[in-house]
Amino acid sequence: MDLRQPVSRRRFVGGVATVLGALGLRPDASLFAQGRQGGARRAGPSIEEYDAFAKLANNENNYGPPKSVMDAMTSVWRYANRYGYPDGGIVQAIAEHHGVKPENVLLGAGSGEILQVVGLTYLHGNKKVIGCDPTYATVYQTASGIKAEAIKIPLNKDYSQNIPAMIEAANKNASSVGLFYLVNPNNPTGMIIPAKDVDLAVKSVPKDMPILIDEAYHHFVESPAYATSVPYVLEGRPVIVARTFSKIAALAGMRLGYAIAPAEVIQKMRAYSISSINALVKHGGVASLKDTAGQAEMKAKINGTKKKYVQMLEAYGYPVIPSDANFFMVSLGGREVQPVIEEFRAKGVLVGRPFPPMTQHLRVSVGLPEEMDRFMKGFKEIFSQKASTSANQR
Repeated sequence: MDLRQPVSRRRFVGGVATVLGALGLRPDASLFAQGRQGGARRAGPSIEEYDAFAKLANNENNYGPPKSVMDAMTSVWRYANRYGYPDGGIVQAIAEHHGVKPENVLLGAGSGEILQVVGLTYLHGNKKVIGCDPTYATVYQTASGIKAEAIKIPLNKDYSQNIPAMIEAANKNASSVGLFYLVNPNNPTGMIIPAKDVDLAVKSVPKDMPILIDEAYHHFVESPAYATSVPYVLEGRPVIVARTFSKIAALAGMRLGYAIAPAEVIQKMRAYSISSINALVKHGGVASLKDTAGQAEMKAKINGTKKKYVQMLEAYGYPVIPSDANFFMVSLGGREVQPVIEEFRAKGVLVGRPFPPMTQHLRVSVGLPEEMDRFMKGFKEIFSQKASTSANQR
């Protein structure tokens, strides 16, 4: 891992370090990459420097929290000096939202903590995790930190996840596998796993094998082939669904996520959970769950902007992988991505890091229209126009 790269939205370093220390384990150095270059801590940018960039690198919601969420958080600043503050009933609100019981809910400081807690719960004792490659790597990094292994199944040629191959690996290695891992929609591609394929996986792996399904980008999905996996929890299957308020509610910097799972699974995970969550964001989370109209408006704005700029890129001759998330991956026509990232940075635009082995694709988070205009202007300065492409030509 390139230690110069900033950590992603969900790297809960402090919590993992504490837990691993308590277990007498040595954390993987890659978990502590934030702000480091050549072994030294790098100072963060000033406010002026930070605000000067168009930030399209970290799959954030650049619109910021809606008024309903801001009002809810602002109203509880008076509890900033308290430990035992009212939390707005966040666990009950999540449980009611999903039709589960409070004992089926575990809070985390972003869904990143949830992914790491799941890894710590089920991968000790040199157990393996099965997932695709590339995907969101927190679980793999946690496995490395506790000297567990990952069985990574390459994506199909169309960049979809190879569910049959993952199922085969799970059954072939059943005695040594501690966790089956799906990200839906996937990061970095943005592609969904169709509901029928998720169902095939859930019902084809060994019945006692825990299945972690990361639904961080659930709220942006438009494909009718997709479905959330929460119903499997209601059936009592060993399924853990991870969600976050970082995306649709724009609370990435406030850190709030959660898991939905059977009560006995939640109880196992709780032993590894730190859940250091502030008073404000819990109230913001409750407000977000209630503001379904606001969520729908945010989804429409972000997806509308995504479609506009995907069409522009394809008209310019650069195919884009179909995405149901708030980001997309564009093919660079044979160019390696790292130099392109640097060229965009020089133009004041931050874009996604490399995702091996897809090193000739660039991940772009959907920003505000003016930020996307800056991106498109830079793209046309960096790349020459090619023959128009379309989804049918991919």
